[in-house]
This record gives sequence, structure tokens and C-alpha cells, in this order.
Amino acid sequence: MRLTVSGVGGPAAPPGTVVAVWLSVRLKGARVSEHKLAPGDKAPDFTLPDADGKPVSLSSLRGQQVIVYFYPAAMTPGCTTEACDFRDSLSSLAAAGVTVLGISPDGPAKLAKFRERDHLTFPLLSDPDHQVEKAYGAYGEKKLYGKTTMGVIRSTFVIDPSGVVARAYYNVKATGHVARLREELGV
Repeated sequence: MRLTVSGVGGPAAPPGTVVAVWLSVRLKGARVSEHKLAPGDKAPDFTLPDADGKPVSLSSLRGQQVIVYFYPAAMTPGCTTEACDFRDSLSSLAAAGVTVLGISPDGPAKLAKFRERDHLTFPLLSDPDHQVEKAYGAYGEKKLYGKTTMGVIRSTFVIDPSGVVARAYYNVKATGHVARLREELGV
């Protein structure tokens, strides 16, 4: 395997500076990007339409702790389980000052159906071109039933009130994830 590193211009970072790195590899014709956020990283800002088509920006929630979670598809069994777990935990999360945002590639119309069907009371945001998912490292190659595919990687991020990633979880399981998250947050 050959690894090529190229600069993007500008001055070099001073010693001791943490720099995010994008690693791209060609593997049997597939392009794989490994860009994962870690605690201490600045959370990428975004503005996405909600289930009603209204824009929601992460920056508008500055001053609050925010859980941003990425899920593959509305109204599928695992995504429904995870969304309903967040819904059922919303009162205790809100009491602790935590806001929840769910993001998937589904369009607003499908998100509205999902919200109504399952009585979801937190914003569901649409990222059909995967730009926000990619910025958070929540889109890429994954294994599904033994087959390698490209898609949303179920991931959750806790963003602190100043807009910095406090916790980052990749490849989470839909079942039990919210309970473990609440336990770790002390909520």
C-alpha cells in the first residue's frame, strides 16, 4: 500500500498542536475516508432542515449541551428503537439541560412521517447529501450482514455548551445505547 500525504498550504502547526487528519485509502476500488472526531475537537457547525423544512443550526444551540446522533434510516427497526429510547429519555435529558438532535439522510417528508408515527418530540434533521455525516465521520464504509457497503455509521456526539465535542461514540448499537449514554452523563 502506498500512502501519500500532501499539505493544504499555510503555516505549519506549532509543536504540541492537535491536528485533525483525513486519511483516504483505496481498497479494492472503494474510497474510504477515516475522519473521526474526538473529545476536545470543535464540533463542525451545520444548518439542516428539520421535518417541517425549517433550518436548524448547531450554532443556535450554543450555551446548551447537545446530543447529536446519526442514524441510517427513519422508520427502520433499529432506528425506531434508538429514536424511541431518546424520546422516552427526553424529559430527564431536558431537565439536565441537554438538547437532542437526530440526523439521517431521509428527506423532511419522511422525517415528518417518522415523527408522527412514533410521537418523536425532538428535532429530526435531513442530511441527504451526507455532508454533515461526513464532517462528523458518521458516513463511510461499513459491514451490513457480512457485505461491505457505504452508508451512515450509527454514531452519537455530546457537544458541550461552548461547541466542543465532549464525547464521541462510533458504531453504536441501537438497543441500550441511550441508557448507557444517560448513565455516563449522570442523567
